Amino acid sequence: MVDDKPRYRAWFESLANPAERHPLDEVVYTDAEGGLLQVVHDMDELRKTPGAEWKALFEERAHKNSWPYGSGVWGKKEWVLPEIDNENVVSMYEGHTNLFWAERYGRELGLDDLWLKLCGNTHTGSFKDLGMTVLVSMVKEMIARGKPVRAVACASTGDTSAALAAYAAGAGIPAIVFLPRGKISLAQLIQPVANGAIVFALDTDFDGCMEIVKQVAERDGIYLANSMNSLRIEGQKTVGIEIVQQFDWEVPDWIVIPGGNLGNVSALAKGFDMMLELGLVSRRPRIVCAQAEQANPLYLAYQRDFRVFEPIAARPTLASAIQIGNPVSYRKAVDAIQRFDGIVEQASESELAEACAHADRTGLFNCPHTGVALAVTRKLVDDGRIKPSDRVVVISTAHGLKFVDFKVRYHNMELEGIQSELPNPPIELPADYERVRDTMLREIERRFGA
Repeated sequence: MVDDKPRYRAWFESLANPAERHPLDEVVYTDAEGGLLQVVHDMDELRKTPGAEWKALFEERAHKNSWPYGSGVWGKKEWVLPEIDNENVVSMYEGHTNLFWAERYGRELGLDDLWLKLCGNTHTGSFKDLGMTVLVSMVKEMIARGKPVRAVACASTGDTSAALAAYAAGAGIPAIVFLPRGKISLAQLIQPVANGAIVFALDTDFDGCMEIVKQVAERDGIYLANSMNSLRIEGQKTVGIEIVQQFDWEVPDWIVIPGGNLGNVSALAKGFDMMLELGLVSRRPRIVCAQAEQANPLYLAYQRDFRVFEPIAARPTLASAIQIGNPVSYRKAVDAIQRFDGIVEQASESELAEACAHADRTGLFNCPHTGVALAVTRKLVDDGRIKPSDRVVVISTAHGLKFVDFKVRYHNMELEGIQSELPNPPIELPADYERVRDTMLREIERRFGA
């Protein structure tokens, strides 16, 4: 079986020039030409362990309490951050989230085999925990090795800041977050506030916050925690591995991913690539990136076969976490889409809101970003690109409780420009039995025909 000896190695490597390498404890985010880096593993060493042994190891560790391997991320430590000391791992046992069989909603869409990977069922309520446990753990390791890191910072549309603040608080490391003022939900704002981060609400959008945090990282000795730091991808790639593990190591036909800064697209692709190369699976799924029509730079580039990419000024969208006009991980995402025979599609504000409402009526409780992915899934089923018998997994990126204001406004019919199809506001009545009974029976008949 696999052991935890430090024979497994990983390093930063330039996407454009593989000869340019950096150790993972170096403060570096881009290559010499300003391009993105990636974390590269010593695949020759990993290949010495047969695929069947990796499967057995991952199964053995899952949901157990041997530190830190019970985590969905750290149970795959050799594939994530192999050289870190276990004492410096900062984990809240993230991952192992529910793969929800959306049987009723799937029937509504015309699918026999629709699943949602509920990544919001984790410590801070979003998939961002998976990447942040890796990044903050590496920072703790760097500090233990004597590296001068004053604090960790991110720009965020909400979920990244929550994850950074929680994991930094767990590690005792100062955290700084930059948020676009008035453009994230109250639930998202209060998370970093409660966890003790230094919170800046700036009069700009996410892209403007990103420019500020990059300057702070470059000039002031603050470590950058956004997804241009490829350490985050190492944690997020475990989503794909976990999905296949939950299907008894069978690969689904489609993975549908909401896309904003686009790190998740390349992350899931990387997880599948590693499983394929190391013999755990024999094929790749097709990847769909779902964008909000109000913030759709990847979709616009896809329409031109990726020949031209132009950053846009993202317009306000209910899917606020993906309201990004200049995605950092664009090139990585394009590579993933092309290699995985992928598709990029978009959803309007009305489409995403109704997708959430219809799915919620079948027992789900979706964030608006998941609504984008569900609306896109419906489009691809309707036009025949996804077949009724295909196994489809939609990545649900955050818990719906972070977006109750969106849901309340939908059911109160207060969303501008949207005529809610399934509004369900509370029925306000006096505490009179006969009036309550008559209304109740009428509503049962109207809604259920019973």
